[in-house]
Amino acid sequence: MDGRGVVTRQAAQGKQRGATRRESGAETRRRLLEAAEELFSQEGFERVSVRDITERASANVAAINYHFGSREGLVGQVMARYINPINEERLRLLDEIEARHGDSPPPLEEVMDAFVRPFATQVSRSELSERLFFKLMARVCGDQLAELPAEVERGFETMLARFRAAFRRCLPEVPEEELTWRIHFAVGAMLHSMAHWEMLNRFSQGAAGSPTTETILNRLIQFAVAGMNQGR
Repeated sequence: MDGRGVVTRQAAQGKQRGATRRESGAETRRRLLEAAEELFSQEGFERVSVRDITERASANVAAINYHFGSREGLVGQVMARYINPINEERLRLLDEIEARHGDSPPPLEEVMDAFVRPFATQVSRSELSERLFFKLMARVCGDQLAELPAEVERGFETMLARFRAAFRRCLPEVPEEELTWRIHFAVGAMLHSMAHWEMLNRFSQGAAGSPTTETILNRLIQFAVAGMNQGR
């Protein structure tokens, strides 16, 4: 084999090693994210250490800094991975509702459905079980809401401004302060339902039954709409 053949073979081997390293790095990053998501959903954000995550992911401690910059960077990635798709779907559904109704106020039930339902539709796209998904979302929207990454916070602000305006069109006679609190209470009911449905089943001694996610969603939407309509 001449010198050019040796160089060509070495170059090919170098490219293969580089591709393998990239694939290995991507796999490590994926394992870290999935380990963090599972642990955060089970234990909460504050109780989970870097070592807990790396042990679950079979990675070394330095991998967190390498792939995410810091533990906070990893937390931010977890939040963005779950919150951004939900808020994007909410806005897409709201766009469809407003296009369908034009200049007329949209039905309150449709707006509330667009606000709540994306939590359920995102479950099927998650690596987590339904139970852990809802626990994680409740923790993200509860424990970590004051520490959102800038990109996620901007998305939240845009989404909330759009929905606040939509709810205002549905309920024009409700004062702004009162409307704000009604939205807040509806969000609280949604988060509590996601995080504590197991507790309800235990303390009700089975009276809550074993409803499907769709049934729970419909009950929650009906409850929230009734609360938003209070006094009409």
